[in-house]
Amino acid sequence: MAVRLEEDRSDLEVRVTEDSAHADGEAGRSDDVRELRARVAALESERARPPRHRTRSFLAVVLIILGCLLAPLSVVASWAADEVGDTDRYVSTVAPLASDPDVQNAVANRATDALMSHLDLPALLADVAPADRPRLQQALGGRLGDALEGAVRSFVHDKARQVAASDAFRTVWTDANRRIHSSLDKALTGSGGGAVQLTGDTVTLDVGPLVDQVKQRLVDAGLTPAEHIPAVHTDFTLARSDQVGKVRNYVRLLQLAGNWLPVLALLLVAAGVLLAVRRRRALVTACLGVAVTTGLLGIGLRVFRVFYLDRLPASVSPGAAAAVYDALTHFLRTGVRMVVALGVVVALAAWLTGPGRYAGLVRGLWTSGIGAVRGTADHAGLRTGPVGPFVRRYRGWINWILVAVAVLVYLLWSFPTGWVVIGIALCLLFALAVTEFLAAPPPPGVAAG
Repeated sequence: MAVRLEEDRSDLEVRVTEDSAHADGEAGRSDDVRELRARVAALESERARPPRHRTRSFLAVVLIILGCLLAPLSVVASWAADEVGDTDRYVSTVAPLASDPDVQNAVANRATDALMSHLDLPALLADVAPADRPRLQQALGGRLGDALEGAVRSFVHDKARQVAASDAFRTVWTDANRRIHSSLDKALTGSGGGAVQLTGDTVTLDVGPLVDQVKQRLVDAGLTPAEHIPAVHTDFTLARSDQVGKVRNYVRLLQLAGNWLPVLALLLVAAGVLLAVRRRRALVTACLGVAVTTGLLGIGLRVFRVFYLDRLPASVSPGAAAAVYDALTHFLRTGVRMVVALGVVVALAAWLTGPGRYAGLVRGLWTSGIGAVRGTADHAGLRTGPVGPFVRRYRGWINWILVAVAVLVYLLWSFPTGWVVIGIALCLLFALAVTEFLAAPPPPGVAAG
C-alpha cells in the first residue's frame, strides 16, 4: 500500500511540475493543475491516516496464538479421552508390558521375595517326604547345606521367571485388564482395580496371580511345602516419582475436556485465519505454529522421560519404569507426530497454491514435468479420447472433489498417524497429477497431425 502511494505521489508530482512549467502560457490547463495538486494532497492525507484493519489483524493474531497454544493440550486431551472410553485401545496400551523382559524380570524378583518370606527354610527338609527328597536335591543343584537359602531363592526365581515369560501370564494380564476396564483410573488416576494401579506417586503391579502360578510350579517340581503358603497379594513398584501425582491431576482436567478441546483449538485457528487480511499467509503461519507447539510437546515427553528415570529410587527397576512410561505414552507420541505432519502438509499446500515467486516456480516445474510426460505419450500414439476435453472443462471441480475425498478419508480414519497423513497427501498429489495429465492439451504439432 505504501509503495503504491509513493508511486502515485511521484507520478502526480512529475505531472504537476510539467504542467506548472507551462502554466503561464496555457491558462486553460490551470484547472488541471489544481486538480492534480488536490489529488496529491489527498494521497498525502491517506498516507498519514492510520492503516485500516489494525484491530481486525490484532484479533486474528490473538486467536491464532491461542489456537496454537491449545493444540498440544488438545493432543493430550484426545489421548486421555481415548484411553478412558476405548477398552481395546487401553488393552493395546498395557498388553505389551506383559512381554517386556525388564518387566518380567522385575515381576519375577518381586514374586520371589514374596514367596521366600513365607517359606520356613529350617523346616523345609523336614517337611519334604523322603520320596521327594532326591528330586528336590536335584532341582536345587545338589546344594542342601549352608547354601540352602541361596539355592531355594535361585530355584524359586527360575520358576517365577518362567511363569512371567509364559503365554499364560500374558493371557491372564490381558484378560484381567479387559474385564476390569471401565475408566482410565487403572493406570492414570489410580482408582479402581486392575493389574496396573497408580497410588499416590507410585505405579505398582499386583503380582498375586503370578505368585499362585509359581507356587503350583514349585509343588510340581518337588517343593511340596510351597502348597501351604497362603494366598499372597503383593504390589511391585514399577515407577515412583514426585511428579506423577501432579501430572495425574492435570490429566484428569484434560479428561473432562475430552474431544471438545481439539474442536475449540481448530475453531480458534479458523477464526483467526478468516479475520486476517492476508488469509493465505495467516493459514501458513497458523499451521506451522500448530506443528511447532505440538512438536515441543513431543520433545517435552522425551526430556521428561530422562528426568523421570534419573529420579527413580534404587528399589525401582529402571527398565520396568521405562517400559511403563513408553507404553502409556505410545499413543500420545503417535498423536503428536500426526498433528505435526498434518500442520506441515496443510502449510505446504497453502504456500504452493499462493502467488509467491518460489511457489510459482514450483508450480511451473510441476506443470512442465507433466506436460513433458503428456507430450511423450502423445508422440507414442497414446490418446485420452473424449476424457481429455471433459477433464479440461471440469478440472476445477475435479480437483476440489479430490481434496474433499482426502479430507473425508482422514476424518473417517480411526486413529490416524503421521504416516497416514503423509500417505493421504501423497495419494492426493498423485490424483492431482493424473488430473493435470489428462487435462493438459496436446502439443500443437501433434494436435494438427
